[in-house]
Amino acid sequence: MLNSFRRLAPATIAALAFILAALVMMGVAYAAVLVIEQRSQNVVRDELVRQRLDWVTVEADGLEVQLTGTAPTEVLRFRAVSLVGSLVDSSRIRDNLDVTPTRALEAPQFSVEMLRNDDGIQLIGLMPEDPGEGRIDEQTLTEAAAALSPDSETVDMLEAAAYPAPETWDAALGFGIEALKRLPRSKISVSAERVEVTAITETEAEKRRLEIELSDLKPEGVRMILNISAPRPVITPFTFRFVIDANGARLDACSADTDRARNTILGTLRAAGVQGRILCTVGLGVPSPRWADAVSKGIRAVTELGSGSITFADADVSLMGGEGVTQAAFDRIVGELETGLPDVFSLTSTLPKTDNVDQGPAEFTAELSVDGKVELRGRLTDETLRSAVDVFGRASFGSHNVLTATRLDPDLPNGWPIRVLAGLEALAQLHHGSLLVRSDMVEVKGIAGSLEARGKITQILSDELGPGETFRVDVAYDEELDPLAALPTPEECAAEVNEVIAKTKITFTPASAEIAADARPVIDALTEILVDCPPITMESAAIPTARGPKAGTRH
Repeated sequence: MLNSFRRLAPATIAALAFILAALVMMGVAYAAVLVIEQRSQNVVRDELVRQRLDWVTVEADGLEVQLTGTAPTEVLRFRAVSLVGSLVDSSRIRDNLDVTPTRALEAPQFSVEMLRNDDGIQLIGLMPEDPGEGRIDEQTLTEAAAALSPDSETVDMLEAAAYPAPETWDAALGFGIEALKRLPRSKISVSAERVEVTAITETEAEKRRLEIELSDLKPEGVRMILNISAPRPVITPFTFRFVIDANGARLDACSADTDRARNTILGTLRAAGVQGRILCTVGLGVPSPRWADAVSKGIRAVTELGSGSITFADADVSLMGGEGVTQAAFDRIVGELETGLPDVFSLTSTLPKTDNVDQGPAEFTAELSVDGKVELRGRLTDETLRSAVDVFGRASFGSHNVLTATRLDPDLPNGWPIRVLAGLEALAQLHHGSLLVRSDMVEVKGIAGSLEARGKITQILSDELGPGETFRVDVAYDEELDPLAALPTPEECAAEVNEVIAKTKITFTPASAEIAADARPVIDALTEILVDCPPITMESAAIPTARGPKAGTRH
């Protein structure tokens, strides 16, 4: 064997040595590649995790670094590739990253705000560019707004987007335009789902009328939010009149400056024997913050007299004694009232004498019939007053409804023209009735179709005749003549709802917030009440029990 090996050629030995060396070098190179591959993979993976790019999967294949995974955005994909490129040579990177597909753009939220005041109308918002044939586009809305305010500038700050209009958009926008027509001082916000109306009206009656009209016009599928307010009226003069006579205690006029003052006055009136519904207007113009205190003292003074009247016209107070009141009792009560009234008030007191003989005093009368015809008869001082009375009557009752049959008497008492004209102005507040003017009395009788008529008549006579003058108001209210009588107030609606709920509770299905089927009669009764009510906010809640849920809702 040894001899055979010795006989090998030197060339063969050299070749074997070369092959052995090559194998050794290949093993070394493979080991080096494995080390580089593992190290590159670890370095890249650690840095990606540290930079919160852990959605990238790293795999090393020899000297190559393969990146796989799905990037949330193209920006993050580029950031991951750049980060790996800063760690290994970019030629060794194989980018197999995907990017999450971009979602389709959603349609914008269409909305329009319409602002209207005495200076004009402003339109602000985003509308569909092409709402469809026959529907309201930007031009149609702008033209409708300009027609409402032709003498003022219409500011158009509307924009349009090329997206389809929501299903209820046109109905909501049309309702918003109708609301804008009815409300000259308002802000109306329109979206496809709801219309929010914020406005100011002149009177409480107008506020209630508009709330009912808008509720009837509201389209299906659109939520309506109403915030209509009416400012407190300016009452001039600030008037109150309370009377006790043969017919009992009654209130002719009542004014208050705050809800608290009104409640104080109403409580005193109830204690004095006034029955039924009491109307007391809360407004501006009170002569003293102690108005309620002064009025309450006046009511108690008349109650103690047992017969008479007290009239407040701003700070002027007139106390009139009635039949059967003795001079001693009258003097005592007047003294107490003068001492108790706040300093700003001035008291005038009168106790009529009962031994006067009727000598047929001068009179002026006016009769207002049910059909609106007026007959003016009696005495006037001169031709100027007769002409003034005739013109005033025709302006108040209609030019074809007045018959003037008066005579002239230059010896009438002082102040006669003022008494006649004030009486006619008061008579115009009635549906039908009569006026009697004498030197010692102005009397207005009749029927009115407004709860406020008696108060207005008292204000007119108190203001025109002045303090200390005697007048009588005998006015009855006829609900059939009142166009607003059938409209319940929010307080009346709430009272009727509470009455129904007090009799039968609304029940819920056990372990559920759904109303039970046997509660349907209660729901029907509530629906019958609320259908005629103006928009009001009411809250209902279920009392939690062992069998029922705790639930509540706001309407």
